[in-house]
Amino acid sequence: MSRLLTFTGLALGLTVAWAPGRAAERREWITLTNCQYVADSNNDGDSFRVRCGTNEFVARLYFVDAPEPHLQYPERTREQSAHFGVTLDETMKAGVAARDLTREFLRQPFVVRTRWVAAGGRGKALRYYALVEADGRSLAEALVSQGQARTKGVALALPNGVKASAYVDRLEALEREARQKRLGLWANSTLKETSGDWTTPEAWKTNAPPGTTAPAAGRTP
Repeated sequence: MSRLLTFTGLALGLTVAWAPGRAAERREWITLTNCQYVADSNNDGDSFRVRCGTNEFVARLYFVDAPEPHLQYPERTREQSAHFGVTLDETMKAGVAARDLTREFLRQPFVVRTRWVAAGGRGKALRYYALVEADGRSLAEALVSQGQARTKGVALALPNGVKASAYVDRLEALEREARQKRLGLWANSTLKETSGDWTTPEAWKTNAPPGTTAPAAGRTP
């Protein structure tokens, strides 16, 4: 009898782990291991289809925003171009590079940590915010440190207790370093160098190239 109860409890636990609605309501972190990248025409650097066991869903990275590989969402692409100080064409080419970086980064089985919070988006597929790691390395950090994404998006405390603000500071430091080294999209940036915080709307007025619009204050998805 005790064996039956143990097995039943295990089965229920697995069911809850794969119940997006329930996990999201309780804001519990769920760790999914041995996940695989699934090729899809809608994949990009920060949003992509994954398979964990027999289940598939679209993961949307917390904290970062990678360039769009197309002009399907022109407002977003123009905003990204302004942030990096590059042309629309350069932004879209970088979007392809970011997508390729993510695919290569996730070539081997990886870990997804999620709370099953829906990421919305304009596409038909339902996306869930997630933290993604491969061999102990963060995909978000890899994208930002190589100049293939900016620090922008939904932020929250990490599963290990690190505060959202502390992790954002880390990502912004990696972004500044990538800009200084002129990596990725920063290689063609026309933004002026400055020792201050160039990510704010105020700093943008001084550093942004002519004709660009300052980003909105605050961090949004």
